[in-house]
Amino acid sequence: MFRTALRNVLAHKARLLMTVLAVMLGVAFVSGTLVFTNTISDAFQNSAAKGFDHVDVAVEAKHQKSEGDRVGRTPELTRATLERSAHVPGAASALGVVRGFTAIADKDGKLIGGGFQSEGGNYWGGKDPRYPLTDGTAPHGEGQVLIDSETARRTGYKVGDTVRISVDGPVLTPTVSGIFTTDDGNVAAGGSLALFDTATAQKLFGKPGTYDEIDVKAKAGTSQTALKAQLDEALPKGKTETTTGRKLADDQAQAISSSMSSMKQGLLVFAGIALFVGTFIIANTFTMLVAQRTRELALLRAVGASRRQVTRSVLIEAFVVGAVAAVTGLVAGIGIGAGLRSLLGSLGATVPDGPLVVTPGTVATALAVGILVTMLAAWLPGRRAAKIPPVAAMSSVHAQATTKSLVLRNTLGALFSAAGVVVILAATKMDGDTGQAPMGLGAVLLIIGVFVLTPLLSRPLIAAADPVLRVFGVSGRLARQNSVRNPRRTAATASALMIGLTLITGMTVMAGSLQQAIDRMASSSIRADYVVSMANGNGLSLDVDRKLKATEGVTATSPLRNAPSRIDGETEYLTGVNGAVIGRLTDLKVDDGSFSVGGTRVVVDKDTAEDHHWTAGSAFTVSYEDGKKQKLTVAGVYEGNEMIRGIMLDNATLTPHQSDPTDMQVMVKTADGASGAAKDRLVEALGSNPAIKVQDKKDISNTIARSFTLMLNMLYGLLAMAVIVAVLGVINTLAMSVFERSQEIGMLRAIGLDRKGIKRMVRLESLVISLFGGVLGIGLGVFFGWAAGQLLGARMTTYELVLPWVRMGVFLLLAATVGVLAALWPARRAARLNMLQAIKSE
Repeated sequence: MFRTALRNVLAHKARLLMTVLAVMLGVAFVSGTLVFTNTISDAFQNSAAKGFDHVDVAVEAKHQKSEGDRVGRTPELTRATLERSAHVPGAASALGVVRGFTAIADKDGKLIGGGFQSEGGNYWGGKDPRYPLTDGTAPHGEGQVLIDSETARRTGYKVGDTVRISVDGPVLTPTVSGIFTTDDGNVAAGGSLALFDTATAQKLFGKPGTYDEIDVKAKAGTSQTALKAQLDEALPKGKTETTTGRKLADDQAQAISSSMSSMKQGLLVFAGIALFVGTFIIANTFTMLVAQRTRELALLRAVGASRRQVTRSVLIEAFVVGAVAAVTGLVAGIGIGAGLRSLLGSLGATVPDGPLVVTPGTVATALAVGILVTMLAAWLPGRRAAKIPPVAAMSSVHAQATTKSLVLRNTLGALFSAAGVVVILAATKMDGDTGQAPMGLGAVLLIIGVFVLTPLLSRPLIAAADPVLRVFGVSGRLARQNSVRNPRRTAATASALMIGLTLITGMTVMAGSLQQAIDRMASSSIRADYVVSMANGNGLSLDVDRKLKATEGVTATSPLRNAPSRIDGETEYLTGVNGAVIGRLTDLKVDDGSFSVGGTRVVVDKDTAEDHHWTAGSAFTVSYEDGKKQKLTVAGVYEGNEMIRGIMLDNATLTPHQSDPTDMQVMVKTADGASGAAKDRLVEALGSNPAIKVQDKKDISNTIARSFTLMLNMLYGLLAMAVIVAVLGVINTLAMSVFERSQEIGMLRAIGLDRKGIKRMVRLESLVISLFGGVLGIGLGVFFGWAAGQLLGARMTTYELVLPWVRMGVFLLLAATVGVLAALWPARRAARLNMLQAIKSE
């Protein structure tokens, strides 16, 4: 039986090629994902570990939790703490670390690193062991700065050049005093690092005389653990916490691994989708191969082979096919991993140097996935063939689905579909968090149900195309009859395309609806012409509001200033605003009371008011971060949204209780409304600072839209793999169907149907099957998009379903194109059949 299975594989090389390709693509995606993420993770971990070579123990301030009316605070690491750390017996040296956001502009005035990777810090003394100088000298005073060598290389800055930087808003123009090397992961990822002398860094980052961390180096012969114990004994209990350098490196490695894990999981989901679609192709292929060899298998049964041996022979074929596909997929995956890493470099992302990582786990996963998926998909056709009695098989009385089996299949499909719809509808009534899991379960049940029902659905849906097919005469009628002749095969072929289009359509519906909701939210809740904020989301200096106020044409500004507080034993964040003008800068619907902010009068969003059982006129006591209490009165309750929500009070009331007030953003109203000239004036007033964003409502919507568009394009690219696999499935099904119907095609040729008619028949059959899958996929995608939108609508009052008719038309056209392209080779092959040889074939 083993030799028989191998001979069958070699006898059907061409027919199994598409199956090999389908499995290979899925395996390549899986192994490529693992190679890529492991390589990037390993490179960053090795780079990060080098950054802790000069730290044996790190001392940090321990955050004090909020309790009762007291707002949690983080104590400061002072000079006294630094000196105490340096004088423990096992310490060789100790240095204070200061960190903060520092944006560097290139010579064209553009921000380096996109904001989030733009960091600043302090250079310790005349020679900091963390940052070896390659050129120049240590910085002194506010007029000097060091920049990392990668930033210098990318921008062309040299020692002595003047560079534009920003810490929290105002532009600074220090001179580059030196260039240093670093293993900092942010720099490796394409960011920048600027260093000032310690006093300057403390002043710029709002931490005069204090440090974010103290790094202690151990004396020779003192272990990190022993030094940690000495520091724990010497430093104030409960106010500091110590961590060894080894633990810091391990934690950093774990953090990098975790951050890569989400990317890995996301990519593997799409690889799984491609493999799932490929399963239909494999099952289709082996079903047709087994059907074509039924007499051969019956003869084996007649001469003594058992049912298990017949099933085993089919599984051996599947094992060989799966092994070949898995090995080629692994090799292709290694190439994909290397290509993705190179692609990051070409897109401007910098990755630390390191080898391509192909772990034993990656190899084992690729082989297991390829072989198991193929064998599982082939098991059912093999088992079905083994059950056919030899006499019935040799008499060709077989392979017809019984009425009982069809009724059972349709009943199961209806039950699964109904259960899926019920669960999804129930999930739409839940809130966004609790409804996600039921929604996913319902989607899986519905897809399974529709797949099981697809043979039943194929007849009426394909029959609907009959008027169009009749236009093509005999070829059209034959194409329709061939499409419904074997509904199970048609269903399996169409389902592969259906799954890909379901996901693509669902995501497109959600993205379009979300974008419109955000546009409505921005236009309905903000009256301000501009919103000013930092590029990385950090706080703005108070100078920004003052400069904007003094700008020509500006009629009103209101900074939004956040601060923690304690109310009724819970932490609540307060939003400080300019109470006199905030009503002119926002357009929020007030459900109760009036939108009046000033003194002790505040306005509260509806959700917060309901949580605390407040209405207009309610009074409550707030404990500020400085420990002082004040009684506030709710003047009004408004409908909040994702952009504006929370407790708003006047900055004159809030700011005296803040130790380091910063503005998250500033709303600006101008005399002539939003215009290019007004925006230019605001940008110029802020020193043409690349770290600050000046956005009107359209800019805000476009920024969010860009993130949606980028994500959607990435998903399209990833789901393209599933569509490619589906195309292979259509080609495979048609090619094997042509082989199976060789005698029939020969008879058609003999009675007068020319080669063009044969080609047209096969192409129309492919087109009908593909459009059938496309219609099902788009229909399911719209339903899933609507259901997911119902969950989002609970949080976004402006959310409404938007059907992207143009894109859905494009998706349907894509399905038709798939059908036309997939039929090229099978149609050509059918037309070239020798009619006499075809008539004699069995």
